[in-house]
Amino acid sequence: MVLRLALLICDTPLPSVVQTHGDYLAIFTRFFKASLPDPQVEFSLDGFDVVDKQDYPPLDAAYDGVVITGSAASVPANLPWISRLVSYIRSLANASPRVKIIGICFGHQAVACAFGGECIPNDGKWEVGATEIRLTDVGKQLFGVSSISIHQMHKDHVPALPPRFLLLGSTAVSPIQGMILPYEDQPSQTHIFCVQGHPEFVSDIVNKIVDVRGKSGAMDAATVKDGYERAGRPDDGTGIIGRAIWKVLGVEYKPE
Repeated sequence: MVLRLALLICDTPLPSVVQTHGDYLAIFTRFFKASLPDPQVEFSLDGFDVVDKQDYPPLDAAYDGVVITGSAASVPANLPWISRLVSYIRSLANASPRVKIIGICFGHQAVACAFGGECIPNDGKWEVGATEIRLTDVGKQLFGVSSISIHQMHKDHVPALPPRFLLLGSTAVSPIQGMILPYEDQPSQTHIFCVQGHPEFVSDIVNKIVDVRGKSGAMDAATVKDGYERAGRPDDGTGIIGRAIWKVLGVEYKPE
């Protein structure tokens, strides 16, 4: 079994991150390999620069899933490339409904806007580093646990669910930490899966981003201190969350 995945790349990581961990195509390739639950399954991951090149897979391309990355950009800025991305997500869901859509952080926010929701600044409140998410019954069923920990790096958020989406979990800072859209004709199957956090991040990536944003003044001293502390906490990115993403893509976890 070979799955074809497309990665819509919405940013270039900081130079210090690229030097150690590579670009987003490398980071997500590593994430998907590390979380792949069945060694008999193979996958390809094709990158598309949707910012500078505005390069997209054709709507009828034979992909099993399309993943939308995070970004330092802000969805509410409504830049031309962001508007095109939001439009593409909506068109893809309508034209190729059997292609799974996975939204990560900025990608999660763009998906919300594509389907009648919104993304807004969160009153200057950052969430940074490994953060516990309180799961709903839907989230507990999907992840198989009562709570998850995921790395965060955002101060925009989705304040309310778009129509027909189901909530996966919340924090005190951001009420919509994850959401899914089931198929209308197969409600037990997921069409779209989104999380506000970054399951692909590791602690060193978080530390490097905090370094830069702290020195630039984008983060205040208290946020920087908290971010460094949370960066070292355990997270469920390549474990529970990665396996859940693969489950949405049709690959089940097979314990030893």
